[in-house]
Amino acid sequence: QVQLAESGGGLVQPGGSLRLSCAASGFTFSGYIMSWVRQAPGKGLEWVSDINTGGGSTYYADSVKGRFTISRDNAKNTLYLEMSSLKPEDTAVYYCVKRSHLYLSGHYVLDYWGQGTQVTVSS
Repeated sequence: QVQLAESGGGLVQPGGSLRLSCAASGFTFSGYIMSWVRQAPGKGLEWVSDINTGGGSTYYADSVKGRFTISRDNAKNTLYLEMSSLKPEDTAVYYCVKRSHLYLSGHYVLDYWGQGTQVTVSS
């Protein structure tokens, strides 16, 4: 079965950096677009970033562009999110999400989610 396990969250001061990892199993990792989605306290889900199957194309929400970098290692079945210049508004649970091959309304559907990892940006 599909499993996505995030790690690397924690408490960091404003301006600091953190790297999240997501270990994937149960599917052909290299065959799927992968995403990071976050949820801040009391708010809805916010898409953060996508990466294509080969890792050569990446996409970011305006709120994180220039500060976050998504990457993947298909040999290790692992997705990453490098976060720098962190702000208090980046505080959220960060989810690693697999996209399916089903294309609807201009997007490949999100179908499997990890359990999430908490990132807290505070002094």
